[in-house]
Amino acid sequence: QTQFVESGGGLVPPGGSLRLSCAVSPSIFKPHTMGWYRQALGKQRELVAHISYISTTYYIDSVKGRFTISRDNDNSRVFLQMDNLKTEDSAVYYCNRIGNNKVNSWGKGTRVTVPL
Repeated sequence: QTQFVESGGGLVPPGGSLRLSCAVSPSIFKPHTMGWYRQALGKQRELVAHISYISTTYYIDSVKGRFTISRDNDNSRVFLQMDNLKTEDSAVYYCNRIGNNKVNSWGKGTRVTVPL
């Protein structure tokens, strides 16, 4: 069973924007904090941002002021608005719950490429 379906990635020039979307299986969505993760080539997957069920948010320092995470609780979706993209943001982006609540089965992710 597919738990997470990420979409919205693409090729965008530096300074550009993308909006990622993640459709989450309703049975694992509420009332959990949801996160966006990314994995760059040759690097470990890292948590980029997360959002609680009541929309309290957290961002890693490198994306603060550029990325905005949001969620639609009625439709079990999580979004990541990415503005002023940089080359170092290039990665495959995934969504999942956070911490010990992470689901073992990850989605396929969506690739974001910001060329030099």
